[in-house]
Amino acid sequence: MSAASPTATGNPGYTETMPCKPASARRARLLVSTALHAWAIGELAEVGVLIVAELVNNAIGHTRCRVVRVQVTRPADGVVRIGVADKCKGVPERGDPDDDSEEGRGLFLVEALSRRWGYDRKRWGKVVWAELEAPAKL
Repeated sequence: MSAASPTATGNPGYTETMPCKPASARRARLLVSTALHAWAIGELAEVGVLIVAELVNNAIGHTRCRVVRVQVTRPADGVVRIGVADKCKGVPERGDPDDDSEEGRGLFLVEALSRRWGYDRKRWGKVVWAELEAPAKL
């Protein structure tokens, strides 16, 4: 596990590597909330923490990862990207739960709360991400 660290160059951002365990969802929520408040866009924190919790829980539940890396960045003016990286090559698929199902709604929630979501394949695994609309940088 590593401490949260700001991005030294490039787009503003924070990252932290965490164990692939349920307790890490809380730590990921704290990272996202802290980053959004640091950028003076704390009004996005409620949505941001819900999204990162779903992404972390998906990594925990659907991969055999030992660690995940949570990323919160501002890749463009007016955009916040929340990502969760793991070493699994499998890609996320939105489920099709029935009305009585207690599982399979995570990516529906991510899709509903974000402006868009997706994943980037890497040679070592993938990053699943969701973007929020944010006020332009000052």
